[in-house]
Amino acid sequence: MANTVEWPLRLSLVEEDGTTTARVVLRTRNATFTGHGTARRSPEDPDVPEIGDEIAAGRAMRDLAGQLLRTADDELEGVGAAPPRRERRVAYGWTSEPA
Repeated sequence: MANTVEWPLRLSLVEEDGTTTARVVLRTRNATFTGHGTARRSPEDPDVPEIGDEIAAGRAMRDLAGQLLRTADDELEGVGAAPPRRERRVAYGWTSEPA
């Protein structure tokens, strides 16, 4: 049987003097999470507020996503399931691990 759940999300954006701040609030059944993001316009860039909105909102949502994933990892650990393994990646160069 399918189960549908809706979580209300509220996103607020404030732009002042070339800086846009975003605050996103998510209410779940058991908790409330708040993500924050900021975007700053360089003085030589054209003034296009929508771009600052998108960047700040994206950063706030990325912050929120990280909180949700950390909470899920903690809850998995609490019920005896190991959280996902974090991969160690080398961007370039030689690894220190034997082949």
